[in-house]
Amino acid sequence: QVHLVESGGGLVQAGGSLRLSCTASGRPSTIITMGWFRQAPGKEREFVATIRRNFPITKYADSVKARFTISRNNTENTWYLQMNSLKPEDTAVYYCAADRTTNLDRNADDWGQGTQVTVSS
Repeated sequence: QVHLVESGGGLVQAGGSLRLSCTASGRPSTIITMGWFRQAPGKEREFVATIRRNFPITKYADSVKARFTISRNNTENTWYLQMNSLKPEDTAVYYCAADRTTNLDRNADDWGQGTQVTVSS
């Protein structure tokens, strides 16, 4: 079992930046892929970015490419989402997620509690 705790959300003006963090405890060594999803009001949860725990392989949603960067620190069992050039449409609850396979999707093994990101225009 892996427990995920997020931090770093908040309110920012359009064009600003935020960095989200997700720290895993329990059995973080079992994680193969970790990442971020988000859910805006009235919308389905959507994929944002993923990174492999032991390989420099990343993947991004088209809507955040070139603006968001996912990274990790395996020593601290923590991964990050650096969000730059934020837009009002990035407003959502952001969830970190982890899976014990190379496939991270909405059926991921473990989820954080979510952190609110609000971008004002």
